Amino acid sequence: MPIRLPAPCLVLLVGPSGAGKSTWALEQFEPGQVVSSDELRGRVGIDEDDQAASEDAFELLDTIVGKRLARGLVTVVDTLGLNPEQRAGHRQLAADHDIPCYAIGFDTPGKVCRERNKARTRPIPARVLTGQIKRWEAVKAELPDEGFAGVFEPDEVDLVPASQLDAAGLAARQQSDPRSLAFGLQISSFSWDGDTADIAARLTEVAAAAESAGFTSLWVMDHFRQIPQVGPEWHDMLESYTTLAYLAGMTTRIRLGVLVTGVTYRNPAHLGKILATLDVLSNGRAVCGLGLGWFRAEHDAYGWEFPPVPDRYDLLEDTLQLLPVLWGPGSPSFEGRAIKVAEAMCYPRPIQDPIPIMVGGSGEKRTLRLVAQYADACNLFGDPATITHKVAVLEAHCLDLGRDPAEVEITTLSRLVIAEDRAALRSEINRLRPRSMSADEYAAVTNAGLAEDHIGRFREYAEAGVHTAIVNLTGAPDPGAVERFGEVIRAFR
Repeated sequence: MPIRLPAPCLVLLVGPSGAGKSTWALEQFEPGQVVSSDELRGRVGIDEDDQAASEDAFELLDTIVGKRLARGLVTVVDTLGLNPEQRAGHRQLAADHDIPCYAIGFDTPGKVCRERNKARTRPIPARVLTGQIKRWEAVKAELPDEGFAGVFEPDEVDLVPASQLDAAGLAARQQSDPRSLAFGLQISSFSWDGDTADIAARLTEVAAAAESAGFTSLWVMDHFRQIPQVGPEWHDMLESYTTLAYLAGMTTRIRLGVLVTGVTYRNPAHLGKILATLDVLSNGRAVCGLGLGWFRAEHDAYGWEFPPVPDRYDLLEDTLQLLPVLWGPGSPSFEGRAIKVAEAMCYPRPIQDPIPIMVGGSGEKRTLRLVAQYADACNLFGDPATITHKVAVLEAHCLDLGRDPAEVEITTLSRLVIAEDRAALRSEINRLRPRSMSADEYAAVTNAGLAEDHIGRFREYAEAGVHTAIVNLTGAPDPGAVERFGEVIRAFR
């Protein structure tokens, strides 16, 4: 069973010379993550065997460890680890940076340590090694009571984001006591390899893979140039409703929506007509996602007004009231705080009666109140603990308004990277991450993991009250990654 460690963490290797610490560390961690006292002796002294340089080497080691922990980097300390004061100092240093500290104890037989020592070009004196082996016998009994986050024997290491540390247990719980959870796929990047003429084909491949994998909904963003959170502004970005109209013809079952439509981008009555058309041409598969809009730079670039937040809330509430009227019979007039429509008429009317409306945003006072009053679904942000709290706030609003909270679908959106094994996952992380971000930091912000990790993570969301988890496969989605995520979807059916 692999040792599951969170990133970041501090790992102390403990054992006599010849126990195999350095070899194991370089097999399980990146070279840059390992800080070795022997190597540092070679930096500040004649060579790695220069014992006279030990004091300077350990001073430098402590400085390097402290700097790495301050930056939130995984750090492995490769020393003998037999000195209790040094172990205590490293545990305290980790605690100062709110980073867990683990010990790996190398209980290698003394005979093996001596044989390895003899094979070295410059073996340490036999009496020194004997003293280390004797000291180890006492240390291995002390380690479990010293306050480490965990003490392990050397084994294969799974380095995972801290949020996924308990994922294996949660995945097992999902298998023994399954919860239901639907999944949607959001496409936020269209910058696939190839020419512009290849975009349609790649989009079709991804949509087909999503339907095959079991995704129940397919979403795009409502932006006209790429947003900073995803990529440079000059990266390819398709107009949302044109894209969904295309996808309506390329798919048969999956629901189609914008996550979410900015109410500032279109005349609300025109938006209602667009959605009704999409619903008719997709045979009743449209979902109406609505939000305040936030990207001021985009508004400025295209010449759209960007009203203050209170005015945008008025526009959002008016739109929530107008759309069901527009999709209904006849041509009644409508007048709200921000919208006035002389004839709210829409023929053909949508196939769905009405098209379900989702509101994106987690504001507790106004946004979730609007959800409780008008919407069929909400899209919440945050970790499972945050979602649990937001659901409770929403339920309180529903009860205050006399509405059954069960009528509102709870959805959430998260980025992720998925791969078939740890080596492939590491490769994908290094391919995607910005140069200024460490692999472990990028893995944390993108929830990078294997299928089991994601099953465990989404089990927490299911327990928090989420009904549909919408995922964004970081970067322009690859059909292979979409298909791999099917294993996660099947675990929640």
